[in-house]
Amino acid sequence: MAGRRRGWFRSGEDPWFEQARSALTTAFLDMDRRQSAADAATIASEEIFPERELGRGWAPVREQCYAAGEAYLALTAEIEQAEQSGGRIPGRQDRADAVVRQLQAAAQEVDRFYHRDRARLDEAVAVHRTVPDLVAQVTAEAARVRGQAAESEYAAYPSVRAAATRVDEAMVTLEVVPAEERGRVRAVANQLGAATTELSEALAQAPSREGAARNALASVTTRIAAVRTRAERLGPAYSALLREFNAASSADLAENERASQRHITAAEAALAGARAAAAEHNPEPALDLTTTARGHLADAEQLVDAVTKRLTELRAVRDDPRERAEAVRFRLRDAQMLAVSRGLVAEWGSVLDAQVERLDRVAASLTGRHPDYWAYVNELDTITEFIAGVVERMRRQPGQRG
Repeated sequence: MAGRRRGWFRSGEDPWFEQARSALTTAFLDMDRRQSAADAATIASEEIFPERELGRGWAPVREQCYAAGEAYLALTAEIEQAEQSGGRIPGRQDRADAVVRQLQAAAQEVDRFYHRDRARLDEAVAVHRTVPDLVAQVTAEAARVRGQAAESEYAAYPSVRAAATRVDEAMVTLEVVPAEERGRVRAVANQLGAATTELSEALAQAPSREGAARNALASVTTRIAAVRTRAERLGPAYSALLREFNAASSADLAENERASQRHITAAEAALAGARAAAAEHNPEPALDLTTTARGHLADAEQLVDAVTKRLTELRAVRDDPRERAEAVRFRLRDAQMLAVSRGLVAEWGSVLDAQVERLDRVAASLTGRHPDYWAYVNELDTITEFIAGVVERMRRQPGQRG
């Protein structure tokens, strides 16, 4: 009979071929099974958790498996040809043993790779398998909540409309992502889930919006009245600054009165718009406008307070200029003592001593009928900040031992 015979041998046939083929095939199938499992797990990890970069560690192991597989295919093809033709394979047993060892070594390397990251690989496989269930779950929930939104009396609220639009967009995106790209599918499904939650929360909060708008309108109305009252003190305070102190002490505040009035006017306009929106049962625009009004009122308050606080501060300095300077000198003495205690006099002593001269020059600057108390205050603040910076740097340095 032409061709090779398998399983049953006639007298004189060489059993080595079947034995070698069996050993090689067993080793190959064992390696291939392990490689396939590890490869599938790594692909799942790269799709689901790409930030883990497990594929980088798998690549050389996979190449080792490919090389072993190529050696197996080449030798089995040679065995097939020799068996059919009756030819010889020089060193055949050594070659078969070497390929078996190569296949076994590749299988062992697969095992080392898998066991090293088994927990993360198993997690990736588990998550990868659940993606279809996740898609079914989030799409069903999205359809349910989207239907509630469409039938809701609050469907026209901006928060509900915006959330519903995000749900629609996520659903469309999920439909066009190829199902086999499970990493992308999972990411979009999670986005759809988040958008659905946002829509559900918008629907839950919608009934309270009208009450919140009423409260906000009342609050802003009261606050506008309070800011107007505070703003009435700005003009007299600024006049006092001009009358009592050097003109440079208030030059940066010259526009505060007009600017604060512009903010109050803008707040009133926003409040009027909020009232109109609330009257038309549009509480969300009303809430947005009250927020705008509060922002303008906060700006107006800052402008007013900048003038009144400046007047109070300069009067206090004028009444006792030394008090502020002595506070700075006290901080300086503390810094000098810290330099001594940490053995840092050589590095920081002269720097701190120079601040004494700066303080003396500042004190000597208060001359004339209208001394520039604001420049005096700013210079003292600058020295204070400088000392604080030196102290911070000394505290970060290791102390010197004498």
